[in-house]
Amino acid sequence: MDDLVGSSGSLMKNTATTTSDLSSSSWSIFVNYPLISALVAFAIAQFIKFFTTWYKERRWDLKQLIGSGGMPSSHSATVTALAAAVGFYDGFGGSLFATALILACVVMYDAFGVRLHAGRQAEVLNQIVYELPAEHPLAESRPLRELLGHTPQQVIAGALLGLVTAIIGYVITGSSKQA
Repeated sequence: MDDLVGSSGSLMKNTATTTSDLSSSSWSIFVNYPLISALVAFAIAQFIKFFTTWYKERRWDLKQLIGSGGMPSSHSATVTALAAAVGFYDGFGGSLFATALILACVVMYDAFGVRLHAGRQAEVLNQIVYELPAEHPLAESRPLRELLGHTPQQVIAGALLGLVTAIIGYVITGSSKQA
């Protein structure tokens, strides 16, 4: 009977601790160094794209703030910042870093492989549709998005941006996991 009471008291204590941990951990998202590094890298990359588009085309394109494609790759910046920050925070030898690194590699490969070629195919298809006679049923179809993927240079630039963002975040926060 004493064991049951002891267990029950312990259970009540653990429940209170868990509730306290949950309320404090709900705010921990705002100090989650890997998450913030990834989001900041994404925002910086999108912001840079906005200006690189203006520099190349001499026009402001607000779609660049949320769109894919262009210089630098925000996908690459995001996943590289995440992987690097996880490595700095949890260590580079753990399974969490391995998972983040593989995710980053898959995303970057997809950005300059599959998505780049899909964009080039869309460009060709749009040209074919443009040349159709007006009476053809597809002549009035909406054009496909052409700027889907990235060149290897855009992916590398995004990855470097992500790495630099994670390093700067690490230096600013001094974020090493407190055991």
